[in-house]
Amino acid sequence: MIQDTRLIEIKNVCKRFGETEVLHDVNLYIRKCEFVTLLGPSGCGKTTLLRILGGFEMPTSGEVLFEGKDVTAIPPYKRRINTVFQKYALFNHLNVYDNIAFGLKLKTPEQMGCKSKKEQKEEIHRRVMRMLKLVKMEGYEKRSTNALSGGQQQRIAIARALVNEPEVLLLDEPLGALDLKLRKEMQLELKTMQQQLGITFIYVTHDQEEALTMSDTIAVMNGGRIQQIGDPKGIYDEPKNAFVADFIGESNILDGVMLEDELVKFHGTEFQCVDEGFAPDEPVDVVIRPEDIMIVGADVGMLTGTVESVIFKGVHYEMMVNTGAQRWKVHSTTMQPVGSQVGMTIVPYNIHIMRKQKEA
Repeated sequence: MIQDTRLIEIKNVCKRFGETEVLHDVNLYIRKCEFVTLLGPSGCGKTTLLRILGGFEMPTSGEVLFEGKDVTAIPPYKRRINTVFQKYALFNHLNVYDNIAFGLKLKTPEQMGCKSKKEQKEEIHRRVMRMLKLVKMEGYEKRSTNALSGGQQQRIAIARALVNEPEVLLLDEPLGALDLKLRKEMQLELKTMQQQLGITFIYVTHDQEEALTMSDTIAVMNGGRIQQIGDPKGIYDEPKNAFVADFIGESNILDGVMLEDELVKFHGTEFQCVDEGFAPDEPVDVVIRPEDIMIVGADVGMLTGTVESVIFKGVHYEMMVNTGAQRWKVHSTTMQPVGSQVGMTIVPYNIHIMRKQKEA
């Protein structure tokens, strides 16, 4: 259970590199023991925000609070935060054990709560062995890091960051170099680690599936701004705008007009929906998920089209259906042959209406 306690607050943070503003008035809070993902396309500002949290970059304006105290100007080594980078930055001249122990050996016995060098050495050994067990690398203590696979190196980088017992772990696309099967395995393992340790993870990725799999909270970013914050299900089911709908999952996005409450017109047809609070005849974006379209007989569908392509995706078929005015992506467990005429029906609850985004 996530504690309802704010650990980190980002307040009105802006960041410029020369004339380019990469973060625009970002506000975000992160709770203790929470797995938060900063999700967005390349260049959206997510890594810059992570570096500001870690103390590697200073914001142009705004502040970062840690347990209510301003840490904006505090250097990385004085923050109770550790980072796992995209490139693992392991020390190739040290074996696995010494890589993990490196940060602990730089501390004094007093800093580790030990009374002597001997007691410190024993404490370092205890912590390193615990981390090796946590990342499932027991027995690898004496191995050279050069002899490890990419996935094993990633585990050691995580262990090295966690052994210092930080309150927050920052992860900058740490699974990007792994193959798909290993990446999926590590997603689950990272979430398990975070829950076992009870610390806050802040994770950067452009991979929507990764974010949906691991996160308690997702902050979707684009153009240096946070577009939407919420839990994975809420963001998927109720995207705030067309960008979020398109980036989180797959969507059919159409121009529409909200005629009145619970009535929208798009594709030249009026549809019942469940949305309210729009002005009469207000232009809107209409978002419909591929899995929310039901394939029916051509004579009974709300829309009629021709199947242009069919791809088997394992759990469903992905079909492109051309109605003449629009090409629709449809997911169905039943395959319709290419060239066949089909009807499509959409229930009101699955028609998502959102206001047009204003240009910044």
